[in-house]
Amino acid sequence: VQLVESGGGSVQDGGSLRLSCAVFGDTGSMSCVGWFRQSPGKEREAVAVILTNKGSTYYADSVKGRFTISRDNAWNATYLQMNSLTPEDTAMYYCAARPWHCTLVPASFRYWGQGTHVTVS
Repeated sequence: VQLVESGGGSVQDGGSLRLSCAVFGDTGSMSCVGWFRQSPGKEREAVAVILTNKGSTYYADSVKGRFTISRDNAWNATYLQMNSLTPEDTAMYYCAARPWHCTLVPASFRYWGQGTHVTVS
């Protein structure tokens, strides 16, 4: 399984970005796809996860009401719409996938993309 993120960049405080994650390979076994982020000197943290079959979603408290995770199973893609961005959202954002149920624990995800950077200033 391979994951490729895109859509990162620089945006002003209060702006929006949409991240995309394309999933290749044995996608049928990947029932959970998530977005995580990591800032310099900080641990990697969960942002949002989605069950690809049911569409159930879970969000970190810090992004609830601002970020929306969605999926397009026909295209094996997952998206993260980020609104009302603040400088605290500046980080490298990673897409990850795992079989079985969703968790918010980064170490439980087996497959990871290379990341896409988001800068909010």
